[in-house]
Amino acid sequence: MASSTFSSKCTDPKWVCHPKRFAVSSNNGRISRLAFLRTPRLGCSSMRSRKLCITNVSSDQTQGQKEPVNQGEDALGIFTPDAASVASSIKYHAEFTPSFAPEKFELPKAYYATAESVRDSLIINWNSTYDYYEKMNAKQAYYLSLEYLQGRALLNAIGNLDLTGAYAEALKKLGHNLEDVASQEPDAALGNGGLGRLASCFLDSLATLNYPAWGYGLRYRYGLFKQRITKEGQEEVAENWLEMGNPWEIVRNDVTYPVKFFGEVATGPDGSKKWVGGEDIIAVAYDVPIPGYRTKTTINLRLWSTKVTSEEFDLHSFNAGDHAKAYAALKNAEKICYILYPGDESVEGKTLRLKQQYTLCSASLQDIIARFEKRSGDHVDWKNLPEKVAVQMNDTHPTLCIPELIRILVDVKNLSWEEAWKITQRTVAYTNHTVLPEALEKWSLDLLQKLLPRHVEIIKMIDEELIDTIIAEYGMKDLSVLHQKLKEMRILDNVELPDSVKTLLLEVESAIPAEEAVASQVEEEEEKKEEEEEEPEVEIKGGDEEEEVGEDSKAIDEEDQVIVKRKSLFDPDPKQPKLVRMANLCIAGGFAVNGVAEIHSEIVKEEVFNEFYKLWPEKFQNKTNGVTPRRWIRFCNPDLSKILTKWIGTDDWTINMEKLGLLRKFADNEDLQLEWREAKRKNKTKVAAFLKDKTGYTVNPDAMFDVQVKRIHEYKRQLLNIMGIVYRYKKMKEMSPGDRQRSFVPRVCIFGGKAFATYVQAKRIVKFIRDVGATVNNDPEIGDLLKVVFVPDYNVSVAEVLIPGSELSQHISTAGMEASGTSNMKFSMNGCILIGTLDGANVEIREEVGEDNFFLFGARADEITHLRKERAEGKFVADPRFEEVKAFVRSGVFGPYNYDELMGSLEGNEGYGRADFFLVGKDFPSYLECQEKVDEAYRDQQRWTKMSILNTAGSYKFSSDRTIHEYAKDIWGIDPILLP
Repeated sequence: MASSTFSSKCTDPKWVCHPKRFAVSSNNGRISRLAFLRTPRLGCSSMRSRKLCITNVSSDQTQGQKEPVNQGEDALGIFTPDAASVASSIKYHAEFTPSFAPEKFELPKAYYATAESVRDSLIINWNSTYDYYEKMNAKQAYYLSLEYLQGRALLNAIGNLDLTGAYAEALKKLGHNLEDVASQEPDAALGNGGLGRLASCFLDSLATLNYPAWGYGLRYRYGLFKQRITKEGQEEVAENWLEMGNPWEIVRNDVTYPVKFFGEVATGPDGSKKWVGGEDIIAVAYDVPIPGYRTKTTINLRLWSTKVTSEEFDLHSFNAGDHAKAYAALKNAEKICYILYPGDESVEGKTLRLKQQYTLCSASLQDIIARFEKRSGDHVDWKNLPEKVAVQMNDTHPTLCIPELIRILVDVKNLSWEEAWKITQRTVAYTNHTVLPEALEKWSLDLLQKLLPRHVEIIKMIDEELIDTIIAEYGMKDLSVLHQKLKEMRILDNVELPDSVKTLLLEVESAIPAEEAVASQVEEEEEKKEEEEEEPEVEIKGGDEEEEVGEDSKAIDEEDQVIVKRKSLFDPDPKQPKLVRMANLCIAGGFAVNGVAEIHSEIVKEEVFNEFYKLWPEKFQNKTNGVTPRRWIRFCNPDLSKILTKWIGTDDWTINMEKLGLLRKFADNEDLQLEWREAKRKNKTKVAAFLKDKTGYTVNPDAMFDVQVKRIHEYKRQLLNIMGIVYRYKKMKEMSPGDRQRSFVPRVCIFGGKAFATYVQAKRIVKFIRDVGATVNNDPEIGDLLKVVFVPDYNVSVAEVLIPGSELSQHISTAGMEASGTSNMKFSMNGCILIGTLDGANVEIREEVGEDNFFLFGARADEITHLRKERAEGKFVADPRFEEVKAFVRSGVFGPYNYDELMGSLEGNEGYGRADFFLVGKDFPSYLECQEKVDEAYRDQQRWTKMSILNTAGSYKFSSDRTIHEYAKDIWGIDPILLP
């Protein structure tokens, strides 16, 4: 593996490159404010539209010099950058690293030149960080995630470097406004929702807290999709974030690894295994520096892109006119990193998703091992790998890390199975993010066998290790108990047991009286025959076409003298598919399993993985999620930040969130409340302007801003929200104008979020919200009393506008179904009051901010199973208001679209897509009554402002800094490393 540092040497004799390290020491010993300058010898150059004079800053006598900080033998001069030096760097990049024509210096060009200027300083810090990490050879954490929802990088980077003022002034001198320049940056399309946003917050905290860590992901060319909202609802088009290049990334053409698919496993004379043949691609590293806040530490997010060598281009076919065949291999490799979460309804889609997951795992692990070997020197002791490396799998997408690490250790590094298995179990950890069965990935064994044949062999061996552990723990005295344990815990679902286990079980089953076995089997065969007569044949994807017959013993029916096979209790069902359960593989192959909120972790232990918890209680932990206060308060809400710093007495709250608790003693202070309301009003004005620009709707900033922004999913219950709005609208229409004004607080109801392209019901919900908005917003009788706005293409940058101006935020998922949530934390930090169920992190937020400062409604998690059973038994009686709303929707008041399918999902007692699985109808009356309490509280602005202050004061627990400290201490076993 080549050196990972970036060379900034200049080779052009006409230019002298001056990489300068600018530093300012703060009172906590942190080092910050680094910039990178290149200065020309030739003085000034001119542009047609604007003169850009490049000044030799190092010779400018007006620059304040500072004493150098000891950075080793190659230490460079250190001084504080000002607007002039920053402008010089920007102008250099505008002319000499151009992506645009030289005649103009318009906003797009200004953005790229500014970003490249900032990147220079990040590269210097990045190199210093990893030079020191190499020297210290400390244990390092590696975070693998299929998603990173980074947001824009420019303001975050210069904010972390404490250079916002210098860059703002420099750009002003160059004729531009910093905010306008920053707005030119597209959001990096590397994620979708909370999973990716959490990963990005973690990287920010890891860097800020000086922990040695890297992130690994994939470089998606077209992201998930760009969302458009039309009369038809949601439309998807490809993201274009890379069309003009990405100034933050550094391609490492010398950091590449081979990745293989398909092929076969060859066995050598000595029994060794080798994966041969198949399809080979190359993973190429793209590095994105991640700066910490007011610290020199700059860690790395390494993203993989995929390609093949140029020899794979079939020149003969191209010249023969068969162009598609000529570049088939190239496109086949490149498409792995085209789209985040490609549609998986087809076999091709499933295969592509698995290719993505394996590419992430294989390339990352090869890179991690290469770094470990490099740091180990001439003698590599593989037993020390867990002492130097911790691999964290963010959800089940990187599960293939486990068999891939074993493959590398056994097949490439020649370790024994026992050694590799023990090392892997001490190296890899797993974060669970869901309790939804469909989100706990299960892959077809047949598909995995074709795509990754060597890994299936390894997974089968892991499965056998797990079975042996289960039998050792529970014995074989009670086969029904053992059968249940294996059914829930095995990695391979509906797959034959290993031969060694089958032999043991056969001996035990043979001891069961024949009469009992025969009677049971004859009855089973008769029932199966009746089912076959009644049901048509169906193809089961992933299953075998023919029933496999084990070595069953035989018995004779005394009455009919018919020879009957005794079927084992443990035989697979030939009508069901054979699957690989990735979450079970994570638990068996890792040393730690954590949930992401207290209630979620309890559900994981007591329900979802209860059998594993009883077997390995020491593996299970809770790590409540958090978000970075730098991006989510300091940078996105500067007006609130100034207030916090003034009343707390320091700006250290950005890295020591516990200090927000000091606000509690000022919650009733009239001066603070006045400043608080003024800041919120200013942010609401920004939101109103934003909504006008993005949707065309004009809203009143004096109305309550009520926001629900998150991925569109039935369990998140945007449907409950919009049906509550429909009820509100209907009641308004039934009142006189005077009664209407007296009865309702004016509201602007804002929605945002993407529905997966193949999730039909979620897309119906988006269409419904849009149609309600189109009707309500154009109703002259309602006016500003109620507005409903769906913001298209919700992303991090949109959130940074909406969250500071929000006053009520809805987190109303069915209790027990949201693992944690992170947007609830962002809203609470910004003084927004939550309405929600006792689900995910809502439980802990309510505890921290106070029960009186959280609007609670709905069924509790421990009631859900009973309520669904009650529904199935036909005992549920819907509230008349709920029936009223459904009838109102069906009346056509919101347009000609047929909403029977959507409303029908809330009706009936059983059936797929029916029976109101997410309990919208059950919680509807409680929700309406809670909304009445919201109106009542908002009318008393003094009370509301106090609630808002106490939400911010109580949000300190939900900093990702706290979460990362816990991961570092309890799971990864890593310590901070402060650069000298």
